[in-house]
Amino acid sequence: MKPRLVALVGALALVVLPSFAQTGSAASCPPQPAAPTAQQVQEAQAQARDRGFLWRVSRDGRTHHLYGTIHVGKLAWAFPGAKVRAALADAQTVAFELDPLDPAVQSSLRSGGGAELPAALGEQLAREIKRACIPAQALAGLHPMMQAMTAMMVDAARDGLQVAYGQEVALASAARARRLRTVSLETPERQLAALIPQDPAQAERHLASTLEQMQSGLGRQVLLRMAAAWERGDLQEIENYERWCDCVKSDDDRAMLRALNDERNPAMAERITALHGEGQRLFVAVGALHMTGPQALPTLLRARGFRVERVEFR
Repeated sequence: MKPRLVALVGALALVVLPSFAQTGSAASCPPQPAAPTAQQVQEAQAQARDRGFLWRVSRDGRTHHLYGTIHVGKLAWAFPGAKVRAALADAQTVAFELDPLDPAVQSSLRSGGGAELPAALGEQLAREIKRACIPAQALAGLHPMMQAMTAMMVDAARDGLQVAYGQEVALASAARARRLRTVSLETPERQLAALIPQDPAQAERHLASTLEQMQSGLGRQVLLRMAAAWERGDLQEIENYERWCDCVKSDDDRAMLRALNDERNPAMAERITALHGEGQRLFVAVGALHMTGPQALPTLLRARGFRVERVEFR
């Protein structure tokens, strides 16, 4: 997995991956998420604590909350602590990059279409899908890049990280249970455009690099480090991502990182501002990398007249 894609891939994978029966032996497959027992749920609720990054965002006498998420997680992470729970309880609308439980979003992402690949590259991709024990038909019709990234996210379960326990799924479920309005800040088409180069040759190069780093284990290491930083609330570590990810080695790399992160943030800030104008209190959940850099969402919202304050968890 190309580490610079870690910030986006989970959000996409969690809305395109259906339930499936694993292929291969249980011993060689990444563990599938199982429904937690009542005792496990009770223990997780009892031990719930705040993780990630939270900001209060105020203007015109209304206060919203901005939450930096990670797109994979563990059962314990699906139960937020007191401050995140209070922020969610105060909201009338919950906004995501993409609402993971919106059927229209799921349909749009699956309509992206496939692409013909050189034989050797197609064989590499097939091996990674097989290694993740995903039946080929489960990913039919998806672009090869999305197939590769979905395999990477499923494989993360070997390290105890499950897409099903990512923050977006937990928050979207909680919002629906409370009958809150849910919205997407972006369109599926916008995310896919950031992820998949329009030039087929460039898309093949990115796919080849992604598969190479999946095979080497580098992408897995980066995801683990990101998850650990998110869990302990270390925004500086997330901020320094480009320095330690071993993923920005060319102008092409820098351009794609900008497309995936910085270039998407102004439109999301505008969408948040427009939702503010509708008069409802917001809880906005966006990947943690979008809270970093010169185009960080907190910075962009300050420039639009909001007062933005970090909520400390400790």
